[in-house]
Amino acid sequence: MTAPATLRLGRFALPLDRPLIMGVVNVTPDSFSDGGQFFGAEAAIAHAQALVREGADLLDVGGESTRPGSLPVAAAEELRRVIPVIEGIVGLGVPVSVDTTKPSVMRAAVASGAAMVNDILALRTPGAIEAVAASGAGVCLMHMQGEPRTMQANPSYDDVVSEVRAFLAAQVAACEAAGIARDRVVVDPGFGFGKTAEHNLALLRGLPALASLGVPVLAGLSRKSTLGQITGRAIDERLAASVAAGLLAVERGARILRVHDVAATRDALAVLNAVQGIPLRGIDLARS
Repeated sequence: MTAPATLRLGRFALPLDRPLIMGVVNVTPDSFSDGGQFFGAEAAIAHAQALVREGADLLDVGGESTRPGSLPVAAAEELRRVIPVIEGIVGLGVPVSVDTTKPSVMRAAVASGAAMVNDILALRTPGAIEAVAASGAGVCLMHMQGEPRTMQANPSYDDVVSEVRAFLAAQVAACEAAGIARDRVVVDPGFGFGKTAEHNLALLRGLPALASLGVPVLAGLSRKSTLGQITGRAIDERLAASVAAGLLAVERGARILRVHDVAATRDALAVLNAVQGIPLRGIDLARS
């Protein structure tokens, strides 16, 4: 099944003729990747502005850490963290996504200008699918085995690619049944969410099977522990591995890369696009 040519997120229509870059804006004190570096609205807004300057096509704002072993955050606290940031960056000219599992946060974020909901529970929380359906926002449906607190304890699959694909297919169908059109839906295999390194590598190899669902695939491999296991590098030393993993994901069908390092990812994608003959942001390579 062919994916839509355009991803519709609220007032935005993003062409999918080239890979898109989603920049990560963590507004948490305990993120696995940046350790609360941007915890606080002012720092988070400045970081988001920098990501857009570097070439981010979307921004993903999260107020609750979902690293392995993390604990839930109350809705009131999550709202306190993310709403001022969303309000401060909706004018940057790119769609803003809210990374949350809570329907109340989804509704408040969309009311504040968010154009997408990025949900690690794939809208399975009661009221979540209705919250998105009632808006014009897009949604990213992620697969996770278990919950963040325990998901890495002992993940197990008979066939990780087939099982993840079946789950995502069911959630896409549920969205369609609720009135959420396919051109508003993205799927994410959930690298590192209830998966071993072997599972993650199998999913990376198997991305074409997920792309066959007929909706864009998002890959979030940036700085993940699997890359650390492969390279022996610490979290802040995984830039090269993250970029390499992103390119491999795109070559296997991913249309969106969720990353911390936007500038490096954009440069790598520019080279890949050039080799594939895709014009760079309006530049006609055949004439240059």
